[in-house]
Amino acid sequence: MAFRRPDSFDDPLYGASYPVRSTGGPAELQHHHWVTTPPDIPGSRNLHHGERTPHRDDPLGEHGGPGAAAGWEAPQPGVPPGEQLNRFAGFGIGLVSLFTENVLAHPCIVFRRQCQVNYHARCYHLTPFSAVAVMYSITKAQGVKSLWKGMSSTFIVHGVTLGAEGVMSEFTPLPRELPHRWSWKQLAGHLLLKGLTAVVALPFYCASLIETVQSEIVRDDASSGLLDCVREGLTRLLGVGAPHSHRLLPLSSLLLPTALHAILRYAIAASVQRAALWFHQRGRKQRADPSDPLDAYFPELAAAWAGSLVADVLLFPLETALHRLSLQGTRTIIDATDGVVALGNVGSPLVLPVNSQYDGFSECLHAIRRKEGTAGFYRGFGALATQYALHGALLAAARTLLRLLLLEGGGS
Repeated sequence: MAFRRPDSFDDPLYGASYPVRSTGGPAELQHHHWVTTPPDIPGSRNLHHGERTPHRDDPLGEHGGPGAAAGWEAPQPGVPPGEQLNRFAGFGIGLVSLFTENVLAHPCIVFRRQCQVNYHARCYHLTPFSAVAVMYSITKAQGVKSLWKGMSSTFIVHGVTLGAEGVMSEFTPLPRELPHRWSWKQLAGHLLLKGLTAVVALPFYCASLIETVQSEIVRDDASSGLLDCVREGLTRLLGVGAPHSHRLLPLSSLLLPTALHAILRYAIAASVQRAALWFHQRGRKQRADPSDPLDAYFPELAAAWAGSLVADVLLFPLETALHRLSLQGTRTIIDATDGVVALGNVGSPLVLPVNSQYDGFSECLHAIRRKEGTAGFYRGFGALATQYALHGALLAAARTLLRLLLLEGGGS
């Protein structure tokens, strides 16, 4: 069956007839109609009625020309790129916040966890002064990398958490983000997703905890690698590998405390963040000052900083008990957080094994309260204060520096 090619295409919508290319027709005319200037279809290329596609030889941005009709304007010399400066400011502050939270604050996280699991220590390090002094002593004795240990494993845990949250939100009705007008059912599903995500990442979090608190003296650099956290997490999940102590708690006994900590931390941090942003917007409406270009980026970072601070302070006792239960029975040796002592003729940091014997979460809370007092829940609180003080100071310094750069860019 043979088909006949039409000789022309008539469409009353465009009011034009477009010839079909034939075998012996002129090449230039056909190329002009079909390649360079196709029919302008309303709705394509963001065109509106009465506009046409700009050609290569049309002057761009000419007043009344096709470039101006399509909303294209040529760059005008002498005008400062204010929007680019604002975006640069937001990117700079966000980069400083991310770098401080994940890299510069890691020594504080390492020392805080060591204090939380070291129930033998006489000093609780409730203030930043004692914490910074011992951190300096450990760094001087073992080297700079002693307080940055386990940083790669924390990135792996973050990646596993984000990946698990994304997969579960795609294959389940649990929402990953709450809409502006949410219902209680959506809120419950969203919080459940946060708890399930923490449960999935629990084996890898336990492996990362061991890497961050284990002393550099007993660490074997030859056998350690970047993926040790993944291997150790799978080993604990499947119950294979090197045998641990009989005091090692099963992961099933840690599921509920882990999910509870994750849900409470997210709920508290999000609530404080929204409240801080609400107060900022309310105060901004009452002020008559001109708007600061950094207000589009800095308030959200400052509110997130405040939310994380409040959540970590309120849940510090729960985190202490959770870390002790996660580390129990793993034969981990940690640094003595009371400082550096002399052994023989050479100054060397003292190391201690973790030999806790808790039966469960509730028994751990009662034991800490009975043997160490209420202050025992806040061991290493000075390191937490140092961490957020450093984070806040760098955020404020970055904001001041970028404001000066914006002022210079606007005045030039």
